[in-house]
Amino acid sequence: MTPLTDSSTARVFGLEGRHALVTGGASGIGEATVKELVRAGAFVWIADINLYAAEELAQSVGNSRALDLDVTNPDSIAAAVSQIGRLDILVNNAGIGHVGSIEQTEAQDFDRLLNVNVRAVYLVTRSFLPLLLSAVESSGVVGTIVNIASVAGLVGIKQRFAYCTTKGAVVAMTRQLAVEYAKTLRVNAICPGTVETPFVEGYLEKFHKHNKEEVRADLRARQPIGRLGRPDEVASMVRYLASDEAAFITGSLFNIDGGWTAA
Repeated sequence: MTPLTDSSTARVFGLEGRHALVTGGASGIGEATVKELVRAGAFVWIADINLYAAEELAQSVGNSRALDLDVTNPDSIAAAVSQIGRLDILVNNAGIGHVGSIEQTEAQDFDRLLNVNVRAVYLVTRSFLPLLLSAVESSGVVGTIVNIASVAGLVGIKQRFAYCTTKGAVVAMTRQLAVEYAKTLRVNAICPGTVETPFVEGYLEKFHKHNKEEVRADLRARQPIGRLGRPDEVASMVRYLASDEAAFITGSLFNIDGGWTAA
C-alpha cells in the first residue's frame, strides 16, 4: 500500500476537492474529525453552537470555515444551508448524554435527548439531503453521511436508558437511509466506546466529582483493551468511510470500542 504522505498526488483515503460539514465540530470527536478531513484534503464547515470555538479551530487548521449552527433549530439549520453551495460529506456528530435508569429519567430529560440526538439528526440530514444527492453532479462522487452513534445503541448499559434509546435510533436511521438511497447516497455509522473527550470529562465532573479517578478506571476496565479511545481514532474511520476506498460500504456499523461489544 502506498504510504500516506501529504506530498502524495493520489493519497490513500484522500478527499481532495470534497466539501464536508461536521456538526458539533468544535470539540472532542468533532474537532478531531475536522482536523483529519482537512488533512485529507477536504474543505470543512465546522458547524457548532459554540461559534467562537469553531472560529478558533478554523483559524488553526485552515481550509475550513466556522458555521453557527444549532442542530435543534430549523431556522438555524436553514440559515446554514443557505450559506453552502456544495456538500459531499455530512458528519452527524453533535450529541448529548444523560445518566439514569428509566425510573430516574424525567420526561423533560428524555425529550431533550430525543431532540438533540435523534430529531436533530433528522432535521440536519433532511435539510442537507438535496446538496448531498447532487454531489455526484458537482464532484463526480456519491454523497456520504457518517453518523456518530455509540456502542450504547447496540448493547444495554446500566444507567443510560435515554442515551441507549437515542443512539439505537441513530443506528436505525443509518440503515434505513442506506436502503432508501442505496444508489445515490452512502450512509454509515460509527459506534465508539468511551472516548477521552470533553463530553466524558463533563460527565465525570457532574456525576462523579468526588470519585472521578475511580470511575475513570472503571470506564477503562469495561473495554477489554484496557484504555479509553482517542478522538483521532474515530476521526480516522470517518475519513476512510468518506473516501473512494469505501465506495462499496453503506448501511454498515463500525465499532471502535476496544473490544467492548466483542466481550
